[in-house]
Amino acid sequence: MIPQAARRKLAKCVDVFCDRGAFTQEETLKIAAAGQANGLQFRAHVSQLSRTPLERLLSLHPLSLDHLDEVNDHDIKLLARSGTVAVLVPGANYFLGLEDYPAARKLIAAGVAVALATDYNPGSSPVVSMPFVLSLGCTQMKMTPAESIAAATLNGAWSLGIAGRKGSIETGKDADLAVVEASDYRELAYWVGANHCAFSIVNGELQERDKRSKAAVV
Repeated sequence: MIPQAARRKLAKCVDVFCDRGAFTQEETLKIAAAGQANGLQFRAHVSQLSRTPLERLLSLHPLSLDHLDEVNDHDIKLLARSGTVAVLVPGANYFLGLEDYPAARKLIAAGVAVALATDYNPGSSPVVSMPFVLSLGCTQMKMTPAESIAAATLNGAWSLGIAGRKGSIETGKDADLAVVEASDYRELAYWVGANHCAFSIVNGELQERDKRSKAAVV
């Protein structure tokens, strides 16, 4: 299936859930190698429910490793020395009613590039709101609002391998913007369960708005 997807340009990465009850580390490495042999980059969801040692996974230079709830100090040191982005998905912890959240502060202090994402899926994280994830980053993982916003934008772009054209407002990058009704940047992480997006710009073009929700309709 991987060669077919690559040949038809249906994907840019392979993404494997490596954890208890999902793919084993050996299976994950096999899938990643097949992807890389066909020109696809490697990503993985790992160490959500149980720890998976990261040495062998990091040797394949994944763009990102997601979840990382069960990492230890050795894993964090390895991540800090790698170019891999740690994508934290606290919406899954919230929905599953878990007491503990990923150790964002330890990761950041060690120099690991941290991103935030929804992990939107029907089983463990039916979360589509990035402002809600920003709030969880601050309230549950003790990130600052600035750290959460950077994690949700530029670091998220790095985790996808598109930071050269997405993720920050810079000359030469794509004009993809969400304009928010707020008086202070910290409000992006302050409001919970509310949509304060006034309008969006996609590829430099203003998008129509749904007046009922103030959300941009693309």
